[in-house]
Amino acid sequence: MITVGQLMNRKLVTAPETMSAVDAAKFMANRKIGSLLVEHDRHIVGIVTESDIVRKVVGTDQKPSVFPIGAIMSTPVIGIDEEGPITEAADLMHRHGVRHLLVRNAGTVVGVLSVRDLLRPVSTDDF
Repeated sequence: MITVGQLMNRKLVTAPETMSAVDAAKFMANRKIGSLLVEHDRHIVGIVTESDIVRKVVGTDQKPSVFPIGAIMSTPVIGIDEEGPITEAADLMHRHGVRHLLVRNAGTVVGVLSVRDLLRPVSTDDF
């Protein structure tokens, strides 16, 4: 059985909830990532994705340079234990309509799992 911990990304990339959508988009582009964990007072309070920026800011004619990611983030972020099976992760994503899960170990956030990560076991490039 493949576990969430085997596929998750351990690099947690965070941004303050006050960061503008345009700065968040640039930040993600520079790091070649599709999401940021949103922080308030050093606590993860949400997640913002490229899709959030396109659908909730650009797609509604908002000004991305002044629109804070805290206003468009998804919250709360759904989580899963790193020892959980990837089938459980896929089920959680499907039931909650999300593409990212926070991964926890003993209550501490240790990574992020994306839909793309779930594809790794069936990819001919990685295994």
